[in-house]
Amino acid sequence: MDIPTTPNNQDLSLSTAIFTSLLCMVFGANAVAIKISLSGLGQFTTAGLRFSMAIVIISLWAKITKRSFDLKKGQIHQLLIISAFFALQMALLYFGLSKTHASRGTLLVNLQPFFVLFLAHFFIPGDRITKRKTLGLFMGFAGMALVFFGKKGVTTDVQTGDFMILIAAFLWACNTVYTKRIIHNFDPFQTVLYSMIFSAPLFFVAGLIWDNEMIAHVNAEVLISLFYQGVLTASFGFVAWNNMLQKYGAVSLHSFIFLMPIAGVLLGGMVLGEPITLEILLALLLIVSGILIVNLKTGKYAPLFPPRGI
Repeated sequence: MDIPTTPNNQDLSLSTAIFTSLLCMVFGANAVAIKISLSGLGQFTTAGLRFSMAIVIISLWAKITKRSFDLKKGQIHQLLIISAFFALQMALLYFGLSKTHASRGTLLVNLQPFFVLFLAHFFIPGDRITKRKTLGLFMGFAGMALVFFGKKGVTTDVQTGDFMILIAAFLWACNTVYTKRIIHNFDPFQTVLYSMIFSAPLFFVAGLIWDNEMIAHVNAEVLISLFYQGVLTASFGFVAWNNMLQKYGAVSLHSFIFLMPIAGVLLGGMVLGEPITLEILLALLLIVSGILIVNLKTGKYAPLFPPRGI
């Protein structure tokens, strides 16, 4: 099947723009929810529970809306590749967030579009790095440098967590570029659902082996944060974003993704009491500015950016 190089780009209505903004803030706050759940659950156990919930919800939704679960010849090995990337990136994200701050993790994971931009130049036809995009890349990675070079309250564990999340962001970008090349062969929910079905058992096995305690304690905060991850982001959010991608195209949706790091950093400080240092604020400014510069609406094709790695 030929892969289109230009997605459908309908104009967003005001209500759709508001919904997209809220959805981006929901994804941006997910790192905070993960940190809260990790106070009572092991990191891999949390991931396993999150995606098990999502499997049930997405499967029920697909059944009710009469979507096909059937796969065609050649699709299984493509899904296995997507699933392997997904499992590894999420394992690194959860393990990394168990060591670093949600605000720092949010900034680093939102370097994903910059990695996508670089990889798309080589692997997606018609998507070239321009002077404007080069400036955006420079600003994004300058923000990353500020996160890594900040010293206040940064322990060896925090630095290790930062590095894991940075690798997760790169793997997420690889997965995004690969997904873009094959997404037109699938109903969007299939790539979400089957990658979770593949990954969830692996997370529970990893929890048995590497979590200090799979379940230390459970309270209302832990349950609410787990519900947030499993229902709002891992199921509703993923499906809503991918369906909007098909209707409006990545160019339109990219205009809103700068809200993700803003929400994550601010809520990390407000909800978790994390230190919002001058370096973090400058990094936020650089990364958000870089995202805006890279994704200025030009009417041209932009790489796929489903928020699957958050």
